[in-house]
Amino acid sequence: MTPRGYLVGLNSIVRGLSEQDIERVIGVLEEAYRRGRQVFVMGNGGSAATASHFSCDLAKTVQANGKPGFRVISLTDNVALMTALGNDVGYEDVFRGQLANLLRPDDVVVGISGGGRSPSVLKAIRFAREKGATTVALTGMVDGGGPLAKLVDHAIVVPSSNYQYIEDVHLMLVHLMTTILRQRLFEGPSTVKVVEEGQETVQENPGGDTAHAYSRRYDSAPSAV
Repeated sequence: MTPRGYLVGLNSIVRGLSEQDIERVIGVLEEAYRRGRQVFVMGNGGSAATASHFSCDLAKTVQANGKPGFRVISLTDNVALMTALGNDVGYEDVFRGQLANLLRPDDVVVGISGGGRSPSVLKAIRFAREKGATTVALTGMVDGGGPLAKLVDHAIVVPSSNYQYIEDVHLMLVHLMTTILRQRLFEGPSTVKVVEEGQETVQENPGGDTAHAYSRRYDSAPSAV
């Protein structure tokens, strides 16, 4: 494996994503914001880090024009509660146990799992469905996303059996979705800088236009980090 080989492989995986599936998940999150619903995000290992990152971006990065971000909670961040549930009840309940205290009908629960087989994520998603929540998955693998993809209302499946690629693309999707949500919810039509054949031009980007979102650089959401 070489750096170029890795990047070529990653590029081929990105090209295999379903834009329709991405658009559906963006729509679910947009509606959740407009209706004041709570969003919960969860995952294990690298997916736990992505869950925290997604929650951070939904809460902060989408903010614009004095409007608040999402009502969002990462179920991976309360270490005391997670370890208490894991020790006293069982690790499979670390997410379900938290949802039992907080979840309401029509909230949105997002499960992130590279292979779609994480018992703790699957158990929490089943609970969420029983309670009338909308369920979403970011998953992967060439088998179509494992049991998780079949269990949720909406899934984005990364078509790869390489966990590194899957996790890379999940984080890319986090940035893609929060960028588009920020624009749709708070900014409206904007301009973007587009580089084609070495020439940089500024073009109008109408609200809701995701056709070129993968290749454009949005000059928004400034950060000092």
